[in-house]
Amino acid sequence: MILLLIIITVLYLLLILALALGFDKVEDFKVEDIKVKTKFSIIIPFRNEAENLPELLASIREFNYLKSHYEFIFVDDDSNDDSVDIVSKVLDSIPINIDITKTDIKIIKNVRTSNSPKKDAISSAIKIAKYDWIVTTDADCVLPKFWLDALDCFIQKKQPKMIVAPVTYHHINSFLKRFQLLDFLSLIGATIGGFGIGKPFLCNGANLAYKKELFLELNGFDGNNEIASGDDIFLLQKAIKNNKSNVQFLKSKSVIVKTKAQPNIYALISQRKRWAAKTSSYNSTFGKLIGLIVLLMNAALVCGFTLALLGLLQFKTIFYIFIIKNLVDFLLLFKTARFFEQEKQLSIFLFSGIMYPFFCVYIAFISLFTEYKWKGRSFKK
Repeated sequence: MILLLIIITVLYLLLILALALGFDKVEDFKVEDIKVKTKFSIIIPFRNEAENLPELLASIREFNYLKSHYEFIFVDDDSNDDSVDIVSKVLDSIPINIDITKTDIKIIKNVRTSNSPKKDAISSAIKIAKYDWIVTTDADCVLPKFWLDALDCFIQKKQPKMIVAPVTYHHINSFLKRFQLLDFLSLIGATIGGFGIGKPFLCNGANLAYKKELFLELNGFDGNNEIASGDDIFLLQKAIKNNKSNVQFLKSKSVIVKTKAQPNIYALISQRKRWAAKTSSYNSTFGKLIGLIVLLMNAALVCGFTLALLGLLQFKTIFYIFIIKNLVDFLLLFKTARFFEQEKQLSIFLFSGIMYPFFCVYIAFISLFTEYKWKGRSFKK
């Protein structure tokens, strides 16, 4: 048993150290003041987001980008609250002056063709998108003022076909939300680290951009549209398989999209079950390997602690493994938190580190046997 614990710990240690080194290998991109060229179609699926849309729309009003070079396509996924009315009021408030000064915003209805509402929504919008670059985000996000400026500069300088960009949580005002933030920062840190070591395996659809021609070349979401979630990850995997050099990470504070943590433990469990449900369908061997090592490390701590309580293992053995795990975790987490200027949220790191193995194993276990609910709908694994 002790030998197995040591092997798992060493593998985990090597993995996180590699991702931490990879994080530094992705250079910070300096946004330059250049003439804008790229035109964007920004797609925002929404369902019952009346509470969040005002903040999103307020951030859109602050955009600095040339208004003739972007459009917003809001896709209503059968909302039964005031979401559509909220977006419509914004449309009505836009002054009808010269076309170039008018923000192009439209609302369309989602056309359901698969088991994945969000993938259907994005596909529906892409069919009517006017511009070559597609950008996706979520209705509960806040967009930075120079978001499109940074994307345009990166496109002009680096010539990618898909851009993965950073996302973090804001409005962190409780322990539960801080716990979620640290978990989320670890995922973003691993995302950046994966690009740094040449093994990209994660992205977030709240801040993802790609050329429309690439989406069509990859046949969109074909092959995984029966899986309810994963509009971002599965498209990333297809793009990497097609040509990895076309997929790049934009590491810049100017492009950080902010979203909200889940408001309660029930919503958090449902979200994490949704995330876990798609992992078995990953095509990335590296991504599956990472998921397995992380799960084994957390399961080893839970099992080791249980055995120690039963007197079958010394507590000091588990204590040493716990310290090693958390030291290497902190290295990657600190780098990520510093990038997002959220270092002060690390104050709960130790307590979070104690709780996380039990949370991780619990989510992995229940995701195997139970369906999950999201946006008022139930989905099977």
